[in-house]
Amino acid sequence: MKPIDYRKSTKPGLVPLYIFECAAKLKMKPLTAACAAIVYHRFFKEVKPSDYDEFLIAASSLYLAGKIKDDDTVKIRDVINVAYSTLNRGSAPLDLNDEYWAMRDAIVQAELLITRTLSFDLNIELAHKYLLYYMKTLQDWVGSDVWNSVPIAKTAASYLQDFHHSPNILKYKPTHVAIGCLSLALQTYGVQVPLTDESDEASMWYKPLVKDFTRENQWEIIEDVIEVYKHEASLKAT
Repeated sequence: MKPIDYRKSTKPGLVPLYIFECAAKLKMKPLTAACAAIVYHRFFKEVKPSDYDEFLIAASSLYLAGKIKDDDTVKIRDVINVAYSTLNRGSAPLDLNDEYWAMRDAIVQAELLITRTLSFDLNIELAHKYLLYYMKTLQDWVGSDVWNSVPIAKTAASYLQDFHHSPNILKYKPTHVAIGCLSLALQTYGVQVPLTDESDEASMWYKPLVKDFTRENQWEIIEDVIEVYKHEASLKAT
């Protein structure tokens, strides 16, 4: 698939793709990449997107996420070079010239802007730890043979990470996001949890784990996750 030319495309929703492409090139930990996406979405929930350079905010979100998650592999020079080369396909890495220092200063200033806009609340609670706990519990319930017969854990983790492409992830509690992604993974492979009665919500497998999660929450999250893939396919269709 031909790489997206972010400079030439005018389609909305490109920036989260840019964030995760940069994160992959930077070899960021999945939690750091997800944190960057949440910072980005939270910032633009508070401001008017047309007032800011979305790609600059994305680059600064990547840098800030490295600090929030104590990811020592995230260095500002690497962020600058990857952010620049991904946005400007085919360009050589920036030398330590005026353009480099201008971009470095812009990223640092954007970091301060993001922090102020978020009222210095950088406590980013991700759904990953909940998903891990729920998967370990569910594995005991369904049994190792069934659990290992299909890649439920890998698929649920992928759904969760990809959901961070959408600002809709901010609508839900992290616990609900984790259950929704795990539920979609179970449905993907047709895995039925023992002693679960689909007609009785009180007996659903997720109730002992998250009491305030409902079937309505489940379908809303599943629809939003599926929408991410539909939107991504439309973005990449050229």
